[in-house]
Amino acid sequence: MIFKSEKQMFPCPVCAQPREIKQTKKKKPYIVCDSCGLQLFVRGRSGVEAFDQLAERAGESDVWNRLANLEKRYRLTCPECGHAFWIERELIKTSWIDGSFDGFRCPREGCGATVPWK
Repeated sequence: MIFKSEKQMFPCPVCAQPREIKQTKKKKPYIVCDSCGLQLFVRGRSGVEAFDQLAERAGESDVWNRLANLEKRYRLTCPECGHAFWIERELIKTSWIDGSFDGFRCPREGCGATVPWK
């Protein structure tokens, strides 16, 4: 397992924000995302090796710009309640008059706003 002297980062699997890769006392990698409440601990020799390869590729393959582009395209913010969400097929809103595409419904319970697709 290779850890560089500079902080090595990895995207949170839930919110995709970069998080620092830390080490347990037994030198196994883990990440913590305070905003999502996620704790990801990597166990087992093969798991640690596979995670190290993923983390190495994240820095080399410009994953941060690729994630930022995906977020610009597919993560919307509700204009009514401010809730940020990823678009999903189930959230598609169409006109009941002619079936045309209106945008995406906000998934927050009780909101009911439609975010137009640009």
